[in-house]
Amino acid sequence: MPETLKLNSLPLFPLGTVLFPGGYLPLQVFEVRYLDMVGKCFKNGAPFGVVTLNKGSEVRQAPGNTQGGSSFAEEIFFPTGTLAHITGLNQPQPGLMLVQCTGLQRFSVSQHELLKHGLWVANVTLIDADQAVAIPPDLMPVSTTLERVIHTLQAQGTPPEQMPVQAPYQFDDCAWVANRWCELLPMPSELKNRLMTLDNPLVRLELVSDLLERNGIPI
Repeated sequence: MPETLKLNSLPLFPLGTVLFPGGYLPLQVFEVRYLDMVGKCFKNGAPFGVVTLNKGSEVRQAPGNTQGGSSFAEEIFFPTGTLAHITGLNQPQPGLMLVQCTGLQRFSVSQHELLKHGLWVANVTLIDADQAVAIPPDLMPVSTTLERVIHTLQAQGTPPEQMPVQAPYQFDDCAWVANRWCELLPMPSELKNRLMTLDNPLVRLELVSDLLERNGIPI
């Protein structure tokens, strides 16, 4: 059995969204605590971790009414996240970075620490990638509907960098199709995070099919 890979002191970026493996994540970075971190990750070709907030805001805020303790509002995030690889970075003005990221491997946080300048770092254990599972015939409509959505957006002239789903497309893979629908469908971030943590991509796709039906999306 292969040894589980661990990463120490991985910088984290807590967000109000969920990054799935293979997902596309554009970011506008302007907080000091992230500008330096993102710049170093891009220069070194290193990933950072995206975790989903359970409490708190993406932008660091002072607490509304506290006496003593931390000078900033508390941030709590779910313990499972996804590595983000920076594929593009543009700095249109000082103090602002426009960043494009792709989701890589999932991870589980074992220990985390808030540094004095506000950046979270964590020791994490990487989670095995989803197995490649072909979509069964009864769930193929979930894939063909996603394909239609993408073609519609392209036909409407949506710029490639604004497409919510990026190539390469894998319309025959359970995990890839399920993950893209999880990103597109309106649902609480807690539910998205739970779906992301499932270790069976076929089950994830079956749940997505149910969610499409509940949302009145014909397939």
